[in-house]
Amino acid sequence: MKLSPDQSRAGVLEPVFAMRTEADLGVGDTAGVRQMIDWCQRHGLSLLQMLPINETSDDNSPYNALSSLALAPTTIAVSPREIPDLSPKRFRELAAPELLAELRQGPVNYPRVKALKRTLLETAFASFLKRHFNHQTPRTAGFRSFLTENADWLSDYALFRVLMEANGNLPTWDRWAPEHRSPARARTWLLSLSETERDALMRQQLFFAYVQWLAFSQWQSIKAYGAQQGVYLMGDIPFGVGRFSADVWANRALFDLDWSGGAPPEKVFKVDAFTEKWGQNWGIPNYRWDELRRRDFDWWRTRVGNIQKVFHLYRIDHALGFFRIYSFPWTPERNDEFLPLTEAEAAAKTGGRRPGFKQFADDTPAHQAANQAQGEEILRIVQAASGETTVVAEDLGVVPDYVSGTLLKLGLPGFRIPMLFRERDGTYSDPLAYPRLSLAQPTTHDHPPLAAGWAECWANIDAGKDVETNRLELRRLMDFAGLPGEEPPRAFTGRLHEAFTQNVMKSHSWLAVFQITDVFAMTARFNTPGSVGCANWSYRLPHTVAQLDQDPTLLAKTQMFARLAKEAGRVP
Repeated sequence: MKLSPDQSRAGVLEPVFAMRTEADLGVGDTAGVRQMIDWCQRHGLSLLQMLPINETSDDNSPYNALSSLALAPTTIAVSPREIPDLSPKRFRELAAPELLAELRQGPVNYPRVKALKRTLLETAFASFLKRHFNHQTPRTAGFRSFLTENADWLSDYALFRVLMEANGNLPTWDRWAPEHRSPARARTWLLSLSETERDALMRQQLFFAYVQWLAFSQWQSIKAYGAQQGVYLMGDIPFGVGRFSADVWANRALFDLDWSGGAPPEKVFKVDAFTEKWGQNWGIPNYRWDELRRRDFDWWRTRVGNIQKVFHLYRIDHALGFFRIYSFPWTPERNDEFLPLTEAEAAAKTGGRRPGFKQFADDTPAHQAANQAQGEEILRIVQAASGETTVVAEDLGVVPDYVSGTLLKLGLPGFRIPMLFRERDGTYSDPLAYPRLSLAQPTTHDHPPLAAGWAECWANIDAGKDVETNRLELRRLMDFAGLPGEEPPRAFTGRLHEAFTQNVMKSHSWLAVFQITDVFAMTARFNTPGSVGCANWSYRLPHTVAQLDQDPTLLAKTQMFARLAKEAGRVP
């Protein structure tokens, strides 16, 4: 069933890793998603949004995946109840209560969590091979069907993962042994091995395919459960893919590795000197759209096909990239080298190339028309491949005028983040004037939550930093919340929290989604753009899902949130 803009909806955003349950292994999983579906259903919320759930690379960022097609093994609920190939006895031996008690404390400890899940999944796989694989059982039939249905990407992904582990568990395929650096070379190399060696590697590839079978099976089951409960799951597709990913390794012709995509300098993310001067260099390779077009966008069709299997809606992160992408002629590792240089000095080091938009800058009507036509063409392909799955375009940043018109023509909702949509005098735009085809969200995972942003303004004032600017911002927030003329309180009070929430709920936007931290007026962040560290992508709510309704303070905030959603007509 495709959702209709005729029915306004409200929901929450919570990364899977942040969900906490009594039985998890130190990271959120599909069992936690199931509990969150029940929580949403109890409170009349019909949307549960998540960050990307693809398998992450060594920095654990959901926006730098090892594969844009494979799902993260960390999201699998690994227990004898969820995986019949895993015996209770072996589970107790490998996941001792003392170990689980440690892992369930604080943020995600990715090295230890991944190691435990890997061991348990390998144990389950060994049992599956022994009991099912060479026998005619329903599980064998299900697995073989999965292999056939996903053959266009799964074999390359599994081979990439095997070779990655053979090369020090590093994804940097350009530094692997020469015979491993492309699929063709790797398969020729496999044929040169002894039968014993080849069989061992084939078994390992089969293991990675088995893990994906478990992941897709659990997520498809969760999607069906959500629909049954009237809670629709919203996923996330990053526009770009990691340079060191199975996608690039297996489909080199589709990517231009001479350029790194990113975003131009702008006022919002003044995290560091480089971002302020040059912009954000994400390191994602540019697409070769001419080659994708020649292949009828088959790779994108597969990518969209995978996400629509497990979600009812999905957000395209940085949909502006379909039109044009701000690009750097160097990778992020060289940012420090270029930071002190002028544009002319930088160009001298890159053969005359400078950061800028590709395919074209929006500097002439002809270039604008070409960019618009490309974006529309690709978004039509994405829509067609999505079937009944609703596509939402994250259109934040430096947005050309033609983008909103294109999204409206295609019937695609864009985003409305209050702090980013203002009038000429800097005041927040009226949420009643937001386009119907839009998703209103007070903050994203890249912003400080509302309570944290409020506290930062006061901290700056107390420190004598941009005092008038911060005082003005506090007054604008008060105006947006419908409390004009009042003196901004030092604390992000319950009254201010409710007033701000109410105004977003009353917006004209079809969808209204709040970060779970904004529902509870928490200050913790899931990510700080431009920073690198273990704090990013690892924060977990201090309460289990079951405890959210047991804590009187959290329950009161939830009930307030649910009431405002109902009063705004967002409860079906």
